[in-house]
Amino acid sequence: MTGVWVIAHECGHHAFSDYQWVDDTVGLILHSAVLVPYFSWKYSHCRHHSNTGSLERDEVFVPKKRGSIRWWVKYLNNPLGLFFSVTIKLTLGWPLYLMFNVAGRPYDGFACHYNPYGLAWVVCAYGVPLLIVNAFLVMITYLQHTHPALPHYDSSEWDWLRGALATVVRDYGILNEVFHNITDTHVARHLFSTMPHYYAMEATRAIKPLLGEYYSFDGAPVYKAIFREAKECIFVEPDEGEQSSKGVFWFRNKF
Repeated sequence: MTGVWVIAHECGHHAFSDYQWVDDTVGLILHSAVLVPYFSWKYSHCRHHSNTGSLERDEVFVPKKRGSIRWWVKYLNNPLGLFFSVTIKLTLGWPLYLMFNVAGRPYDGFACHYNPYGLAWVVCAYGVPLLIVNAFLVMITYLQHTHPALPHYDSSEWDWLRGALATVVRDYGILNEVFHNITDTHVARHLFSTMPHYYAMEATRAIKPLLGEYYSFDGAPVYKAIFREAKECIFVEPDEGEQSSKGVFWFRNKF
């Protein structure tokens, strides 16, 4: 089902077919099968790709600055607290984001991807298989955009290319194929958002030698990486050092 979600994701990028109506038809059918509102998510995800890495304009997984993190976060920075927070993130994070914009960027008024689909029907229709799909989606996206070596930028330093390169490729083993390689080609997908997913591996092989140190890859097992990032990537602070820039922010975990 996660592979089905990924195909619908490609349709939202207009990267499945040469024809927009084919993309929208297939995307609507497949995303509806996993209770994702295709068109509203398509638009918000487009804004994410247009503003990746921006602390002011990105849509979701935007890290907090030190002064704006909630008071209880530091008390969860221990094994039991991390297990609890990661479990909530993986199981409830996706439906809470779609229904209530939890962890999304601020909007004036109530933001809900399902409006006007009917909240009661959506809540009743969710089940365990869908929660498993949601867990994979949140884990994939979270690990693509959260890593101690990834910078974030405020408006004085951000530009589209810097944001597109502020992502990290992960290796999910055999699941790379199941997920249509959305997991191990993410840098290429941010650089070429409308490229058909079946060319992503070829594009990744082509760009790696060109990007060199600007191509981010982490081969750590994902079950270890998610708890490591949850522990080490709590908030961002400005860059430090002689050559530092005040508009570049790095993840920190020391309160």
